[in-house]
Amino acid sequence: MPTLSRRGFLAASAAMTASLYLPARARAASDVLSLRATTRVLDIGGRAATVKGAVNAAGGIGLVLDPGQRFRVDLTNELDAKTIIHWHGQIPPNAQDGVPDIPMPALAPGEMRSYDFAPRPGTHWMHSHIAVQEMELLAAPLIVRTAEDVAADRQEVVMFLHDFSFRPAAEVLAEILGAKVAEGMEGMNMGQPATGAMSMPKAQENGGMNMQGMDMGNMQGMGGMAAPAGMEMDLNDFNFDAYLANDRTLDDPEVVAVDKGGRVLVRVINAAAATVFWIDTGTLPGRLVAVDGEPVQALPGSRFGVAMGQRLDIEVDVPGAGGAFPILALREGERERTGVILATPGAAVTRIAGLADSEYPAFSGDLTQEAALRAVVPLPERVAVAQQMLMLNGAMMPYVWTINGQIWGNHIPVTAKTGDRVEITFQNMSMMPHPMHLHGHAFQVVGVNMQRIAGAVRDTVHVPPMAMVTVAVDAGEAARWMLHCHHMPHLASGMMTEFAVSA
Repeated sequence: MPTLSRRGFLAASAAMTASLYLPARARAASDVLSLRATTRVLDIGGRAATVKGAVNAAGGIGLVLDPGQRFRVDLTNELDAKTIIHWHGQIPPNAQDGVPDIPMPALAPGEMRSYDFAPRPGTHWMHSHIAVQEMELLAAPLIVRTAEDVAADRQEVVMFLHDFSFRPAAEVLAEILGAKVAEGMEGMNMGQPATGAMSMPKAQENGGMNMQGMDMGNMQGMGGMAAPAGMEMDLNDFNFDAYLANDRTLDDPEVVAVDKGGRVLVRVINAAAATVFWIDTGTLPGRLVAVDGEPVQALPGSRFGVAMGQRLDIEVDVPGAGGAFPILALREGERERTGVILATPGAAVTRIAGLADSEYPAFSGDLTQEAALRAVVPLPERVAVAQQMLMLNGAMMPYVWTINGQIWGNHIPVTAKTGDRVEITFQNMSMMPHPMHLHGHAFQVVGVNMQRIAGAVRDTVHVPPMAMVTVAVDAGEAARWMLHCHHMPHLASGMMTEFAVSA
């Protein structure tokens, strides 16, 4: 196993973290890495569960790339259904992005496909772009380390979060959607619109509401809209059987060996289908140093929110006296929790209940954390050529979630030309939060409730109910890039459009 820092080592259970890092000798044989979309069996609360996974050559899940290493990967589908993997947070050529039929079809059972591109550094992940399969845990970490990571005097720990049900994922999704059956859902097409092949709009330069000429700066202080009287946020629409950190519950958590007086970088990835978490560092003061793989000016604290699809890099310092230090993921609005434990040699590790005594607060209710983040490397200062509004709406009954009043298949693309700076404002008019993810691009948060900021660079931004977030993005490769909510049942009900970039 390669050494990850000058002090200490990354230690964890053989079941998860030790096998996450591909042995150097395996890399020496070939610079092409292998991944298998396959099934695996987990022990969840003493009960065997068959799930899916992206398994590497060492038998663990996911990949870790060294500084400067190219993303050269052969992906083989060992499942009995079609699948495709999206490299979340990466900016590959569009043909390698991993969305069914945009432009490449899903891999048939037994098929192998090769990928080759220069990866973006940071904490990222991979997952099936078929909602049912992502809910079946077909997801894994994708860590691209930098020279600074190698030189840093700190250990690295991955904390990969899931929500899980023992019931078939198609059945769970059907229940959430209000359907009686979910036939064919395993092959759910998130590529071609239901109404037929899409032709790139030519006359429509601005998808959605045209905001060209609006003075966004003069709207500072307006804040978000107030919720209608009598309406409350819907934080969670399904109670899962278990909440996992590195495939384990707090009945049998992963205990990571750390050094007394050492520094630890915890790479948190929220791969849950429909759960927002607080990350609580407990008695260890934390510093949030990166979001979605992009460095931010250090934000101190002991509790940080992370929505579906987002990632947090949190530094903590272990006291010289040593001890055991839980790093917990707390389900917002509920009592459930999961996590890992950092422990120095000889420290006593006590059991932590999977349920807290009282409910945790909502992270989704405000944008305080987002408004406080500042990018270390912001996008260059440029004037946007277009400003576009996307209205996020929907309801629990009937369970339909829309962008500008449309579902996928009847959607109106957001359009841009390669190289153009555009701003997109997400206005959430619903009573559920929406983590909005853009493929193939990184954007910068430049407005929170119409207050202009020089915020974090991200690929997924969380938009609370009755709130507004504006992002700036420089249009990349001329292609169709998905733009969707990363709440899987919302996505499955149609909450997706596309960022259609033309040359």
